[in-house]
Amino acid sequence: MSTPTLSGPRQPAASGARAKQLIVLLHGYGADGDDLFGLVPVLAPHFPDAAFVSPNAPFRCGMGFGYEWFPLQDRSAATIAAGVQMARPILNAFLDAELAGHGLDDSQMALVGFSQGTMMALDVGLRRRKALAGIVGYSGRLVPAGDLATEIVSRPPVLMVHGDADPLVLVADMHQAVSTLKANGVNVEGYVRPGLPHSIDEGGLVLAQAFLKRCLPDG
Repeated sequence: MSTPTLSGPRQPAASGARAKQLIVLLHGYGADGDDLFGLVPVLAPHFPDAAFVSPNAPFRCGMGFGYEWFPLQDRSAATIAAGVQMARPILNAFLDAELAGHGLDDSQMALVGFSQGTMMALDVGLRRRKALAGIVGYSGRLVPAGDLATEIVSRPPVLMVHGDADPLVLVADMHQAVSTLKANGVNVEGYVRPGLPHSIDEGGLVLAQAFLKRCLPDG
């Protein structure tokens, strides 16, 4: 069975020159690349040398509209872990192709995920041979898809932001992720946004801008 090829909206570096950085946006369950691509007008002015891409997840959503990285009809831990493992090589192949197309390497790429996209960003980002510049995870959690202690290959810095009024992915999941990442030697920051549901707010975007400024190389 061939690996699905991902596609979605993209934007070249605003500088007009060859991109020195790559920021990949990974949407949540039932959305599409256009959904998270809405962050680009906010982020791009701060990163004129960065190209942006926001791929659609590989599968049509099984419950409603949009796309999914893995099914959620069965929300058992084992099924979700299997889903993450299934999607892992698909996302890795996309990232490899994007880096090759821009002439960049992992140290010049950051992943920004939301919800299910955060789960994928953390899973893939900690298992790539070379460390990414950084990972931003909104409203997500760390899926125990295997033994992280033995499977972790690289330790990019991680920023996690979560609303304490999130009814879909509980803020306790973020705290658990932060604890597990720290235990595995990852430099991770976790921020709780008061009163925020399953969403991204202006304060969370400000945190991401500052974090990515610190992480992404100038080229």
